[in-house]
Amino acid sequence: MMQNAGLLERLPDRSGLERIWNILPAARLVGGSVRDLLADVTVHDLDLATPEPPEDVLRHLEDAGIRVIPTGLSHGTVTAVLDGVPYEITTLRRDEETDGRHAVVAWTRDWAEDAARRDFTINAMSLDRHDGLHDYFGGREDLANRHVRFVGEASRRIEEDALRALRFFRFDARYGNGAPDKAACEAVSKQLELIRTLSAERIASELLRILAGPRLMETITAMSRVGLLQTVLPSPDTASLLRLLNCDAPCNPLLRLFALCRERSSELAGRLKLSNADGAKIEAWASDSPALHPDASDDDLRRLRVLQPLDCLMERSWLEQARRVGAADPDWDRFRESLQAMPQPEFPLSGKDAIAQGVQPGPGMGAWLKTGRNWWMAKGCLPDRAACLAYLAAHR
Repeated sequence: MMQNAGLLERLPDRSGLERIWNILPAARLVGGSVRDLLADVTVHDLDLATPEPPEDVLRHLEDAGIRVIPTGLSHGTVTAVLDGVPYEITTLRRDEETDGRHAVVAWTRDWAEDAARRDFTINAMSLDRHDGLHDYFGGREDLANRHVRFVGEASRRIEEDALRALRFFRFDARYGNGAPDKAACEAVSKQLELIRTLSAERIASELLRILAGPRLMETITAMSRVGLLQTVLPSPDTASLLRLLNCDAPCNPLLRLFALCRERSSELAGRLKLSNADGAKIEAWASDSPALHPDASDDDLRRLRVLQPLDCLMERSWLEQARRVGAADPDWDRFRESLQAMPQPEFPLSGKDAIAQGVQPGPGMGAWLKTGRNWWMAKGCLPDRAACLAYLAAHR
């Protein structure tokens, strides 16, 4: 244990934490909260561990009048809610059985044993209520050296949970520097078959977090080098992703995923079990219609705004720029600025207008409106209601 006076003072408000410590004095902050306190970055979640069994934790907190949610009793986890802030509290554990996806756990009172089952040294530290840092595997030094490595034997950690192969590269992108840990990369390359057994949802979640993170091309290249990228994605094309990044496109992990697998993008939604909304976005991005050109006229821009939602047009413009140019380009920047500045055109006729002109509901009405809309669009979406009615009256 190493004393770190003032480390807890980096928390803007620890009143809720102090209430929990008054009830569970042996509890410690664990995992990401300790890591980020040491790294002096914003702490988002305050997770704790404690030697007490989960049923006792639940009872002690409820007796103190604290709202408690039994979020995962079978895995020793409850969530205390104080002033609207959740605190996840988990009983110290050891793994009894693992199959690469799930673990059967047993409770323990041994902090080192609990730390030994965690993934990376930088995530295996704990901090007690007296500002005492407990670091069993050199996590503090690794964090300072920007070196992400597994706790103990890398292959064993991946065998316990194959998702750790992807998590390794996500954490290395954020907390590492330079080439990723050699032992970790060797372990990942030997466990590719086990990684294939992961659920599509878990793979997608980690991939999208990697694609939203820092040092992306370094990370993706390293994943490709060990065979991991090819294991989880259909024919990934890192050069295509690089072209998108070179355009300085906004950080959109789904768009980056599409660029990475553009040639086989039709497989992404099914393979990764993406949401219907994300699947629809990918389908729209894959379409060549309506065509986008950086030298589009105002009439063209209005037609584009009618044919497709603005956000989809903007996203497609980055993909087109990446495909055609692969670098920053002022012409495409002006295209997007003009597209955004263009007011949304609205076709001025409706079914009520058709009825007023003696057109009955049914296929005839649809054809009448379609004829008017096609003419209106051909005229750059500019004719008003009277002009559209006059055209239709002359062409019935």
